[in-house]
Amino acid sequence: MRLSPSDFSVRKKNNQKITMVTCYDYTFACLINDSGVDCVLVGDSCADVVYGAETTISATVSMMAAHTRAVHRGLPDKFLIGDMPFLSCRQGRNYGVRAAGRLIAAGADAVKIEGADGTTDFIACLVQSGIPVMGHLGLTPQFYHAFGGYKIQGRSDDAAAKLTADAKNLQQAGCFAVVAECVPAETAQSMAAAIDIPLIGIGAGAAVDGQVLVLHDLLGLTAFRPKFVRHYLDGAELVKKAVNAYCADTENGMFPAAEESFTR
Repeated sequence: MRLSPSDFSVRKKNNQKITMVTCYDYTFACLINDSGVDCVLVGDSCADVVYGAETTISATVSMMAAHTRAVHRGLPDKFLIGDMPFLSCRQGRNYGVRAAGRLIAAGADAVKIEGADGTTDFIACLVQSGIPVMGHLGLTPQFYHAFGGYKIQGRSDDAAAKLTADAKNLQQAGCFAVVAECVPAETAQSMAAAIDIPLIGIGAGAAVDGQVLVLHDLLGLTAFRPKFVRHYLDGAELVKKAVNAYCADTENGMFPAAEESFTR
């Protein structure tokens, strides 16, 4: 069943875990559409995964709209969330609303916004305008420079309390779910218990309402493997073997075969 924003809280109430993966292109979208995944995020991580950037900061609204449009074409049966990129929520309400509108027009069912400080009024505005919003707390990659790198958040008592308060504020602003990234399992558990909407973790332990991973990470297509990633496939090795087999067959005159060639 294709989820709607209201279904997320129902899933939490019924103790049904939510699964989410990232996707950036049509080909993978078609494959994910036939999987058991509940929802898909067109993440600004495309700046890293697709374009080779060191952070997500270089993602733009135009980039996110283009990738959202491509994924939407191959994903008719899944709930689709588009990331609001760096500073798109910080250049005035009119700019932010137009940016969110572009992602929705490109096929997103909702947008995701990082952070709580300075965003709750804008989130409420989007929700009141008919745009569902997913929040994002903890290690928010767009705050890479402010954090001094990718660092675990919420380890101290005060930091954990702040994250829990932020989760409550995001719920109050109208978010239908919140992502918690790279926070201690105990902190994430407290956050999840404090709100009625799902807390979806990435590097946040098992005591949350769902999990999200970057597709390329779980498929083992990248060398990037932080503590919280599990490779469900050695995709990189499989791809290299396939390409090398093609090269060998071509060099040995075994490709193309007669059945792969045209005749007059």
